[in-house]
Order: sequence, then structure tokens, then C-alpha cells
Amino acid sequence: MSEAILALDTVTKTFGHGASAVHAARSISFSLRAGRALALVGESGSGKTTCARMAMREYLPTSGRILYKGRPVETANSAEIARYRRSVQMIFQDPFASLNPAHTIAHHLRRPLKLHRPDIKGTEIDVTTRELLQRVRLDPDLVAPKYPHELSGGQRQRVNIARTLAVKPEVIVADEPTSMLDVSVRLGVLNLLNEMKQELNLGLLYITHDIATARYVAEDIAVMYAGQIVEWGSTARVIDNPLHPYTRLLLSAVPDPDVQFDDPKARLRPNEVDEIRRRSAAPQDDIVEVEPEHFMRMV
Repeated sequence: MSEAILALDTVTKTFGHGASAVHAARSISFSLRAGRALALVGESGSGKTTCARMAMREYLPTSGRILYKGRPVETANSAEIARYRRSVQMIFQDPFASLNPAHTIAHHLRRPLKLHRPDIKGTEIDVTTRELLQRVRLDPDLVAPKYPHELSGGQRQRVNIARTLAVKPEVIVADEPTSMLDVSVRLGVLNLLNEMKQELNLGLLYITHDIATARYVAEDIAVMYAGQIVEWGSTARVIDNPLHPYTRLLLSAVPDPDVQFDDPKARLRPNEVDEIRRRSAAPQDDIVEVEPEHFMRMV
């Protein structure tokens, strides 16, 4: 397997101090490799976005290390940090809030080219802008002169992907990139991310609360709850053979056409759910490899 481009090495993030401290992430470790996607799955408040923001260096870890191609980012010089910021790019959840409503789509794509691509000058900037829009399946003549409010949610998210690709990243952090889109356009955006991962050999961190899409997007999966990764490994192995109670709880919420909705045996009782959450939230350091490419934190 290829060397990790980006890795979190036993990273912890705590907000506040003392008894009121919030442990948003506890001893998080994962790697992102070229041409592969890792799905970080969990419900709201589990710590997924905190991990994304640490990867983007919006948050600095309380402890642990972030490694870029094997070297700690914390000790990097200013030139290395600038390279890291170009190499690790983010696609945000809200496709409208992440675009400036006062500027055209062309402006949103030209700006990163001017800032980060000194090799492109003059008319080459406009040519590259057209190529970026075409790559994400948008018509440059129709889309480039428009403002964000004139586009649909799916079109805006494609623009965000194009803007991310403008700086030639090595890693893309996609924080619930389809959760605010109509169901009818989500598949197109997921297909686009898959194409970019494969064609450009990108590492992809796909953050989602929807475990059902993880198999479609990612080769690897990490299930997160209460700041801990509780089960991880090959996506197929984890989803086909979920062993941690919380992973099973997540999968039980995915609609199954073969199970009757009113079948009481198909649903967990409230006291069972509460017990699973209580046990899963307790800090636990014991890890077991249940099968090749499949790990679980003991409860």
C-alpha cells in the first residue's frame, strides 16, 4: 500500500478545562492515501467535523500529531505549511454559504488560480477556468458569468469541487458534501467525487452521517461516536460484518425494503438504544483485530 499523504496520529482535541471540558476527539488515528477514500461516519456531535478541522489546521490538536507525508506538520516551516494548505483542500457542507454571493462563478475559480498557480498567467487563467467547469460537468458559457444565487444547490456544489481542484490538491476533505442537496442530485455529486479520486489519484476523507453511502464512495471506513473511533477497516468488511454495538445501531437505522416497518423485532427498544450509547461513549483503549482489515474498540 502507498505511503499516507495525510495521517492523524493519536490526535486528541479538548475544548475547555476541568470538569466542564468537552472531549471532541479522543486518540484519533487514520491515514489518507492516494486514490483511496476513507468514510468517517457518525451522527451529529460525534466529532467528525472536529477531525476535519484538525486535518485542515483550523483547530490545533490538544495532543497527538498530524503528519504530512510522514513529517509532523507542527514542526513545519512557513513554506511547508503553505504547501500543506494547498495540498489539503475542503468541500463544505453548505454549497451556498461557502461561495461569496457578491462575485461571479468565474471570479471564484480565477482567484485560487491567481493565488496558488503562478505557472498560469494571462489568458491561460480563463482557459483553465473553462476546463475546471467542464471537468465537473458544467457549461462554462452558461455558468461562469452567473452568481451563486442563480445556480441550483447541485451546481453550486460542483463549483465548489471545481474550485478545490484549481489548486491541484493531493487530499480533499469533503464534510457531508451532499447532505444539503436534493436526493435527485446527490448521486451525481458522489459519482463526481469518485471520478476525481480515481482520475487525479486523490486521497479523500468523506465525512457523513449516512452510513449507507459509505460503501458507494469509500474503500475504508471509520465509525465514530462520542469523540472515539469505535470500529474501522475495509468498508465491505465493517458493513457486512458489523461487530461494535454502535455500528449495528447505525446500520439498524438504514431502511431495509425486506423488513416490515411495523415489525417490532426489526426495531431496537429505547432502553436498548440508551444502553448502547452509554457503553459506546465510555473511553476505551482496548482494541482488537477481529479479522484482517477490520478493527474494533472493545466495550
